[in-house]
Amino acid sequence: MLEDLVKQTLIEIGEDPEREGLIKTPERVAKSLKFLTRGYTQDINEVINGAIFTQDCDDMVIVKDIEFYSLCEHHMLPFFGKCHIGYIPKGRVFGVSKLARLVDVFARRLQIQERMTQQIAQQIFEIIEPEGVGVVVEAQHLCMRMRGVEKQNSKMITSSMLGSFRKETATRMEFLSLVNGNRN
Repeated sequence: MLEDLVKQTLIEIGEDPEREGLIKTPERVAKSLKFLTRGYTQDINEVINGAIFTQDCDDMVIVKDIEFYSLCEHHMLPFFGKCHIGYIPKGRVFGVSKLARLVDVFARRLQIQERMTQQIAQQIFEIIEPEGVGVVVEAQHLCMRMRGVEKQNSKMITSSMLGSFRKETATRMEFLSLVNGNRN
């Protein structure tokens, strides 16, 4: 049982799990971890819930600044940031909130940022079969801030480009320019 493992961890680090402030900690930590890793039990089809619509649109669609929180699989410490998604539809578009929900499915797992970025892009590519997809993730990792090198202002940026976003420089550059706020 997860609660027992948390209680044993408290003992191993030199704490008394019976002291007032820690009595319910094993239960709270277990509940918290289940919430923070719920992406393992979520079904993509249920998350999308049919919110894919036929639309005669071949212009770039971008959703910026989708906040996310995840746990690093190496240290189980949080990393968090923003995800930017762009795609060029070929007759099908997502309901806008579904992209944010899709990000959460992959963020709410033990992750590395590189894989999470690829998973989000690949899933969009498979679900609506657009001309192309671009995903950029910017995150701060507490495993770098709280321990190890202790670099407080570091930020990691990853990207995954599929279809026309990978093959066509102009498409990729338009997406990156819009994500970065340069509309020139």
